[in-house]
Amino acid sequence: FSAPAEFFVTLGVFSFLYAMVALVLYLRFHSLYGENKKLPFTDFCITVCFAFFWLVAAAAWGKGLTDVKAATRPGSLIAAMGVCQGQGVVCNAGTTPAMGLANISVVR
Repeated sequence: FSAPAEFFVTLGVFSFLYAMVALVLYLRFHSLYGENKKLPFTDFCITVCFAFFWLVAAAAWGKGLTDVKAATRPGSLIAAMGVCQGQGVVCNAGTTPAMGLANISVVR
């Protein structure tokens, strides 16, 4: 279940690095950015690609969270444990895990 979160974090790191490179380009080489007509369009295209991948990564992270919730549901855990399948054995689920902070992490 970690692949969607890794994709999201990797995209965040690459976005940060690109933002730093673009900031240096804007501030240090402003004349180059103003003279070259293809550079602003290229910057725009890269930004649109990052925005699209960010949307995909957020959706993948949300799906990964849903999968984690399904896998850690007490009923699913009890059904998966062989010890609870025996005759005369009573397994109690206890409390449902709190997923509020995980939900907030996807929304933010």
